[in-house]
Amino acid sequence: MSAPENNETVLPHIRPEIAVLPPYKQGTQADAQAFKLSSNENPFDPLPSVIAAVVAETSINRYPDATAARLRTALAARFGVEFDQVHIASGSVAIIAQLMLAVSTPGDEVIFAWRSFEAYPGLALVAGATPVQVPLTEDARHDLPAMAAAITDRTRAIIVCSPNNPTGPVVTQAEFDEFLALVPPTVLVILDEAYVEFITQPDAVNGARLLAAGAPANLVVLRTFSKAYGLAGLRVGYAMGHPRVLDAARSTSIPLSVTAQAESAALASLEAEGELLERVRVIAERRDGLVEALRADGWRVPVAQGNFVWLATGAQTEDATQVFAEAGLVVRPFAGEGVRISVGEHTSVEHVLSAARRIVHNLPDGHPARR
Repeated sequence: MSAPENNETVLPHIRPEIAVLPPYKQGTQADAQAFKLSSNENPFDPLPSVIAAVVAETSINRYPDATAARLRTALAARFGVEFDQVHIASGSVAIIAQLMLAVSTPGDEVIFAWRSFEAYPGLALVAGATPVQVPLTEDARHDLPAMAAAITDRTRAIIVCSPNNPTGPVVTQAEFDEFLALVPPTVLVILDEAYVEFITQPDAVNGARLLAAGAPANLVVLRTFSKAYGLAGLRVGYAMGHPRVLDAARSTSIPLSVTAQAESAALASLEAEGELLERVRVIAERRDGLVEALRADGWRVPVAQGNFVWLATGAQTEDATQVFAEAGLVVRPFAGEGVRISVGEHTSVEHVLSAARRIVHNLPDGHPARR
């Protein structure tokens, strides 16, 4: 075949929907003088026992256990489910990708709230499905009746994020029970609970309890060690659900993605759960104090149940992000919508509040983010 005369590089065929899909954008990295509040990371250093478990895994010339059997066994015992009801992967987002591939073909649909986790649309598109975005309510919560109404004969999966990232509110147990009863049993329901350990609202949905009590086979619950357990750099998450559904996820997964170091760190974290959950309690209290202070300063802040808060800055998002940056704060902007601020070190809180005061006082009268 002759080369093109115009000297343009000829590329292999790329699916059109992938060619226009922006790659996942990580929260901006911070320099040594700034607070990184853009990625919902745990601000505490790893526990010594967790570091020791990682350091002890020296056989990096060997492949890890592809089944992550030790961790699956520990999680099954922890949550009162069977071994084959647990699936491990390199982060819970990897499991969403696996499930999308398992249930979707071109022309199928995946429903989720919006705005929610920014990876959801891309994961659906990569699997060949059409993303169906259902707007949040005015108080930044999932509109579950509207999501149920969006189900068609092409719907293959629905993702519910509780607490919702990036806005913060949870879905209640009563709301989820009612919603689940409306979903056909052939439609997969993914309950993404990446921030579940930070929840203090008593009536929030709890996927693990649902599964232990005998949930329907179309429910899969996702959790992670990245947030509350502080293992973001090691990438290990897990799913709990019906064995045949999880087998489908395992069939679409990339083998050997969970390293021995990640598995050992997760096991050590479970053994030190009391220490880690005390840190979670501190972060949740810091979050609640931050929300209370922001509201006192004039912000309208949604209920926050993760390790972050949401400011719906709208058209002023770029300007707000710049003000935070000038104060040494790296936050996560969503253009034209708002700013998500992770709950970081104790010393970061006053810096956040000081910058936020400057921003809210400059918002136009009647701005939806102002009280």
